[in-house]
Amino acid sequence: MLYRPEGQRLTRDAMERYLRERSDMVIVILHAKVAQKSYGNEKRFFCPPPCIYLFGEGWRLRQEQMLREGENEQSAQLCAFIGIGNSDQDMQQLDLNNGKQYCAAKTLYISDSDKRKHFMLSVKMFYGNGHDIGVFHSKRIKVISKPSKKKQSLKNADLCIASGTKVALFNRLRSQTVSTRYLHVENGNFHASSTQWGAFTIHLLDDNESESEEFAVRDGYVHYGSTVKLVCSVTGMALPRLIIRKVDKQMALLEADDPVSQLHKCAFYMKDTERMYLCLSQERIIQFQATPCPKEPNKEMINDGACWTIISTDKAEYQFFEGMGPVRSPVTPVPVVHSLHLNGGGDVAMLELTGENFTPTLQVWFGDVEAETMYRCQESMLCVVPEISSFRGEWLWVRQPTQVPVSLVRNDGIIYATGLTFTYTPEPGPRPHCPPADDIMRSGGQVARMPAMSDVPWNQHQPPPQGGI
Repeated sequence: MLYRPEGQRLTRDAMERYLRERSDMVIVILHAKVAQKSYGNEKRFFCPPPCIYLFGEGWRLRQEQMLREGENEQSAQLCAFIGIGNSDQDMQQLDLNNGKQYCAAKTLYISDSDKRKHFMLSVKMFYGNGHDIGVFHSKRIKVISKPSKKKQSLKNADLCIASGTKVALFNRLRSQTVSTRYLHVENGNFHASSTQWGAFTIHLLDDNESESEEFAVRDGYVHYGSTVKLVCSVTGMALPRLIIRKVDKQMALLEADDPVSQLHKCAFYMKDTERMYLCLSQERIIQFQATPCPKEPNKEMINDGACWTIISTDKAEYQFFEGMGPVRSPVTPVPVVHSLHLNGGGDVAMLELTGENFTPTLQVWFGDVEAETMYRCQESMLCVVPEISSFRGEWLWVRQPTQVPVSLVRNDGIIYATGLTFTYTPEPGPRPHCPPADDIMRSGGQVARMPAMSDVPWNQHQPPPQGGI
């Protein structure tokens, strides 16, 4: 593979080209927030299985470039292994060349000899020729011994399910792993997939909320008996209003009101229907009518297909682009920016970035303009906001709103999109000149005494609209 000379920094032309074409490489690791421990010789495979998704044109373009440069098909293939960050257990190979954009890790488990209370999945990626792409980590996963049988308390908040968070639902007939099906949306339809699972945002609704495309949601933890709305985090498709009910021995309990907990079995009654429940029939999603229990009026009999296991899910997403061509070093750790905070205004506007995996080799860019950057620690960086004239050469002050993307760039040309933008908002006219911002960068300590963003009318930042994978 042809590498560039070491230390070649990103040029403005290269950044302009990237912003036009946006041929990123994106890796998404989708996984459950909890994993049940395996005891003795048993292997309780993580359910739903962690999934790796690859998005962006960058993967295809890179492989085409490798083939053009004389690499054979095998050398240009993507290779990946996934593990639980434990040296005792072998990493498992993922098939990322299956013609699909995703791959599931179906045989991962954590044994009782592993005493960790939390762990992270690690995905190691490289090309067939041995070139290392890097190691990508999932979010933190909590280890549990088994689903809680006793009434769940809100004191165990990390086992409860909050409104507005994401869950997966699966159904397993007669406890057989091979029969597991997951609620999923494909081609505009809800279906029960044996291979792919969906992450659904679970919203709490007021009990008197009527059925409509728009609905008011409320905060809090989901309890049995609550009215909920399940919305696919990828497509935005929603099921009708549902009441979540506890399941015990194929009975839906109409009066249970305790908090819903991880890996609980539950049923979803379709509100304002005659005992209709969300159910599957092989790969189809149907409505099933429950039978009243003659001896116990507070229970209804449901079938196997209407009994779902609920679990919270999480997502780690990494995005990068080799702005100056292939680099020798791994692209990881990929920095992730959680928020931007503006300090000061005018000539001394400083932007504080909060996130993770920051290193001293990163510079902040506003659009195609590199900003003076100061590394503080792995979670914090500071930069000087460039003058508006950097983007609008003839402007001496901000005349109309100007929005630019914020990126982090490594000193070998790798661009990490943050997904955040910075907006220059209009000023009434030319402003008086202030001391240069580099004095502040050198003094370091003055930044904290600058006014908070809410006190500065002329600038703001905003994240993009929230979207799933």
